[in-house]
Amino acid sequence: MSSFETVPSAAEAQTNGRGQKHHHIWLVSGPAGCGKTTLAEYLEDALEMPYIEGDLYHTQANVEKMRSGIPLTDADRWDWLIVLRDEFMRQVEGGSEGVVVTCSALKRKYRDVIRVAVCYNHNILVHFLFLDAPAEVLLHRVTKRQDHYMRPDMVQSQLDILEWPTEDERDMVTIDGSRSIEEVKQYVWAWVSDITKADH
Repeated sequence: MSSFETVPSAAEAQTNGRGQKHHHIWLVSGPAGCGKTTLAEYLEDALEMPYIEGDLYHTQANVEKMRSGIPLTDADRWDWLIVLRDEFMRQVEGGSEGVVVTCSALKRKYRDVIRVAVCYNHNILVHFLFLDAPAEVLLHRVTKRQDHYMRPDMVQSQLDILEWPTEDERDMVTIDGSRSIEEVKQYVWAWVSDITKADH
């Protein structure tokens, strides 16, 4: 059994909580270069919610590994994921109606660490927006970045460990991140609006 936390009831909470007022966590996920930051900043403004940029919460040791082209291990990501979870829960407990978060969440067990939040606060609903894009698109975008520790050669290492969303992960939606940003925004806004209608 994995040392990572799991929350088997998270999917049920996503479905059965309709009609209640919730704190929505909009977690934009996917490999480097998929467009997480751009979409998260859009949701931050559109929803008027705080935004947590996951990359800023990595330890310095993690940053140095990535800068050196060394892929992070599960152990490297473990504390990072918990810190992100604790931070968005802190903001919710401080009065925020919801939070936008960016986190690669490449593996199912990483996503489950985030889902554990519902065990501590049953009014939280986590929604994963998974941005999918071809390797060549991701590489092109990462190569164009300036002053970022994620090296282009790290893209493939992320794709190598990526676990695609499964049918039972009903709190996830997959979006074609290679489409224009306006098309992505339009699709995401329709999806977000449909979910939030249940709270009004």
